[in-house]
Amino acid sequence: MFRRPLEFLNSLPAYGDLVEIRLGPQRAWMVCHPELVHRMLRDTRTFDKGGPQYERLRVLMGNGVVTCPHAQHRRQRRLLQPTFRPARVAAQTDVMAEEAESLCRDWRSGQRVDVSAATLGLTTRLISRLLLSDSLSPAAADEVRHCLAAIVRGLFVRTVVPVDALFRLPTPANRRYRRAVERVRELIDAAVAERRRGAPRDDLLGLLLAAAEAEDGGDPVGDREVHDQLVSLLLTGAESPSMCLASAFSLLARHPEAERRLHAEVDTVLAGRLPDVADLPRLVYTRSVLTETLRHSPPGWLFTRVTTRETELAGRPLPRGTTVLYSPYLLHHDPASFPEPERFLPERWLDGETAAGPHGALIPFAAGSRKCIGDLFSLAEMTVTLATVAGRWRLRHPAGRVAPPRPGATLGPRSLTMICTARADPPGGTVPHAGALAPGSPTAASGPERTRRDGDNGVHHT
Repeated sequence: MFRRPLEFLNSLPAYGDLVEIRLGPQRAWMVCHPELVHRMLRDTRTFDKGGPQYERLRVLMGNGVVTCPHAQHRRQRRLLQPTFRPARVAAQTDVMAEEAESLCRDWRSGQRVDVSAATLGLTTRLISRLLLSDSLSPAAADEVRHCLAAIVRGLFVRTVVPVDALFRLPTPANRRYRRAVERVRELIDAAVAERRRGAPRDDLLGLLLAAAEAEDGGDPVGDREVHDQLVSLLLTGAESPSMCLASAFSLLARHPEAERRLHAEVDTVLAGRLPDVADLPRLVYTRSVLTETLRHSPPGWLFTRVTTRETELAGRPLPRGTTVLYSPYLLHHDPASFPEPERFLPERWLDGETAAGPHGALIPFAAGSRKCIGDLFSLAEMTVTLATVAGRWRLRHPAGRVAPPRPGATLGPRSLTMICTARADPPGGTVPHAGALAPGSPTAASGPERTRRDGDNGVHHT
């Protein structure tokens, strides 16, 4: 299965709604129909997070909200939810725009840009600012980015190879993975210790520390949980949106008509300035590009669950302890739900399809009570970033074959290098595009404030 995983997944719908597969030495079941996947995801008590994937993830992330079992999830989610409410996400829009402008400010026409590294750096900075304000310095955030790249490279093989002894060997790859995991933990612990010595902040770390100090008789929030929540949200909140953005830029370069429509919308809506929260509902095609990217190349492409009791699915009895898998990639590429599934067609989201696609087949953020807690934040940051970069730059693949997305812990381009070309000033633009003037020039844009409308502060986005 894992030699050619995407080809294997594409072959499954022809064989039925629930397909028996081999996961290492174990038998498992792949759920292939969206209605059955939704049934499974709604019943989190029976189909709990577990299996080889989550066993390895818990070693890395602990028992935070991303990986914890059903019994612990409701309390943790309710604790963290205020940070991810629509009003709080909307208040971050200016920060998203500032970071997106900084991402491409120093690019030059004809320059080769490591898009994968650039987007991962952006999403790492944004999620760290949401979780930790400025407790993680720019240098530390950049170090987290480098560690995260090493962790993701080693994580997938750890979820599919059941022999733990192999990962205890002192190979270069194992040493890199262990050093990266240890360093991320050290950086998070240092940020928490520094915050405890300073003033309270209105961010997720502040929320956790306040809960840890409260004496209300509820389940206590200990130091371990504070650490686990920060590590799990930092890693997942950086990696997946980074992969989606890199995939979007790659797909747009191969589909010039979609790129043209995106540029036309961005030029009309923004007219050369940075997006603010009021612009997000107007960036309809921009959002459609991202939705289609999440359908075509979902970063989260394969997940596991384990049955906690004897049950049945699609008429088949499943004993307690059965490993069940589902794949957003599989569902998103089933022609029964999405005609011509291999084609990149943002227009399919402008023609009246429901928000979740036919049969609820579009599930890039999962569904049910364990739907991704950061879905609104991720969509907002990706929309702002795509609009900001597209308003200033056109990205092209170098000559030669474009490598397909590579499945690992997530799905997406991991070493995407593209050539940037500055776009002509859009109608109404008053500021030179990034890269048009030399750094330090008296008339060069010195930051996002030069392109923002006076008085815009940005408050609400749902």
